[in-house]
Amino acid sequence: MICNMKWLFFSYSLPTSPSKARVFVWRQLKKLGTINYQSIWVVPRSNERIAELKKLIEDIEGFKGTGLLISGTILSQGHEEQIINAFIDSRNEEYVEFIDKCEAFFKEIEFEINRENLIFAEVEENEEELGKLKQWLKKIEKRDVIKPPLHKEATAKLKRCEKLFDNFARIVYEYNQSTNRK
Repeated sequence: MICNMKWLFFSYSLPTSPSKARVFVWRQLKKLGTINYQSIWVVPRSNERIAELKKLIEDIEGFKGTGLLISGTILSQGHEEQIINAFIDSRNEEYVEFIDKCEAFFKEIEFEINRENLIFAEVEENEEELGKLKQWLKKIEKRDVIKPPLHKEATAKLKRCEKLFDNFARIVYEYNQSTNRK
């Protein structure tokens, strides 16, 4: 287990209304890959995250709130392991959802082949879906500093999506060439 990492600790307070501000801050913290641990938001330290959290403090102050950003280490190995496990659990939730979407992509390609819906519009639609999957995995990986085992599975699923798509595009092309469709 990784220990003695440098961490960022983030806390903030906002007026109770509008709730839009609270939702905005929560979404930004989740996008950064932070976890909420005992009422404090925690994320591994990086210069990029420091800059993003400082920008978030400016946004919070714009909502008439306050924010606090602290950099440091966790003095208890047990607490650090709990935080690391919370990061693993958080990323695994995302990887499970991603893997499920890949499985849906597999089924969609199979469905289109089985019903012989071999038209260019389907190639375009599935290419767009594949692009979304690629972007999504990049976002998850950006938040993932631990790389739990599901990361490897998610990466393998994306590769399988790419191969299935390439095969589907080839099938559609060959079908359209054999029927002289343009």
